[in-house]
Amino acid sequence: MLKNISSTKVFDGWHKQYKHQSSSVSGEMQFAVFLPPGVSENNKMPVLYWLSGLTCTDENFMQKAGALKLAAELGVVIVAPDTSPRGEAVANDDSYDLGQGAGFYLNAVKQPWAKHYQMYDYVVKELPKLIESEFPVTNKKSISGHSMGGHGALTIALKNPTEYASASAFSPICNPSDCPWGIKAFSAYLGEEKSLWAQYDTVELIKSSSDFVPTLIDQGLDDNFYPEQLKTLEFKKVADENDYDVEVNLREGYDHSYYFIASFIDEHLQFHLKHLLM
Repeated sequence: MLKNISSTKVFDGWHKQYKHQSSSVSGEMQFAVFLPPGVSENNKMPVLYWLSGLTCTDENFMQKAGALKLAAELGVVIVAPDTSPRGEAVANDDSYDLGQGAGFYLNAVKQPWAKHYQMYDYVVKELPKLIESEFPVTNKKSISGHSMGGHGALTIALKNPTEYASASAFSPICNPSDCPWGIKAFSAYLGEEKSLWAQYDTVELIKSSSDFVPTLIDQGLDDNFYPEQLKTLEFKKVADENDYDVEVNLREGYDHSYYFIASFIDEHLQFHLKHLLM
């Protein structure tokens, strides 16, 4: 049962927020959806799923990315879920890069995280099924994200190449098995079994994948997390070795912020629309 908690008209479409009980995370989840003007049961539109980064909620992209004007013109629905389960009963940590706000879009297997931190199942299975049953959308979908969400978008697309028309990312965590953010999160959520880590690592997935979706990546060269946390060059090397259909743009002077995302989001929307309409 969806509970509408906000509705705001923007560019002749609607930005709405909803809460619902999620079976995947065994608790309440929140997501935002942008519905372009003219979308209806007689005029269904494709969906771009956006996954945000550490500390973010469903609000960051919708408010800061500057994506809604062009999405309205192109006829693309945007869905932005929260980055983790939340609530007093949900396990948490005092640090910003673990626990609530830091779900890493995986299915945790270790306690105390396993009960609620099933974000992979939520994003891949539960949320699209909900969106397609409750909103006037087609079954064509693409996926994008930033930082931790870029990691989520790339790994989800690699693991489900027939489900997504395209994937893109800004400043993605490309090789979490070999960076401080990823090692901390994977150790907590997944334990020490490195073969399980590889299932949620873009670099490792490319090595074992034969089916890829068209992919676009933008990385700012003045990003204070580049290259230690993001491992973009390691990603590029493995992608080239395995003929991964990906365009990687290294942008001089840009950082890790939403100013960077806003500067190039139009190119990402156009990229996704091209593939969503195929």
